[in-house]
Amino acid sequence: MNASLATAANAATAAASPPAAPSLAILAGQAGNVPLTRVSLAYIEPRFKLYLRFGEPAHTLRLDRWRRCAVFLPGAMFCRIRWQANDYGTVRWQLMVMQAGTPLDDVQRIPGVRPGARLLLHAKGENAVRVVLERIDGIDALGIAAIDVSPAYWRTLGNRLAARLALPEYTAERHAAWMAGRVLP
Repeated sequence: MNASLATAANAATAAASPPAAPSLAILAGQAGNVPLTRVSLAYIEPRFKLYLRFGEPAHTLRLDRWRRCAVFLPGAMFCRIRWQANDYGTVRWQLMVMQAGTPLDDVQRIPGVRPGARLLLHAKGENAVRVVLERIDGIDALGIAAIDVSPAYWRTLGNRLAARLALPEYTAERHAAWMAGRVLP
């Protein structure tokens, strides 16, 4: 009698608990033996933050109290922000929108991103980073996930930012055209 109650309790507990995150070996098999993109993240309260603004890692490894490693499948989009300060205030702000490489892509070597990624947008400095963050917030306000935005938009935004030209808005029409183009062969 007690054995059947214990079995029922174990089944109920297993059903109530969330599924465990897949192991890296399983993720590597899904990627077709393509090296997964590993992104280093860190957080030291008053001095240094290296974090993701958007992106859906397939797995996140906690290395210690301050460091993590996010693992992305090929083709995944993500945005990493680096912020540093000293006793007098902010000394570095940097934002990068990247896409994890696929077997046919050439990737750039980026510190903290192994083996590398396609760099779509790179903004440096407080003003440039704030402008890009406003654009990301605008995309979120439209109900569009930033990971679904066209890579061409991120490249255009980065080029316009570097040339100090008017920055384009990402509209629902532009997004619909991008999504329709992805369906075509």
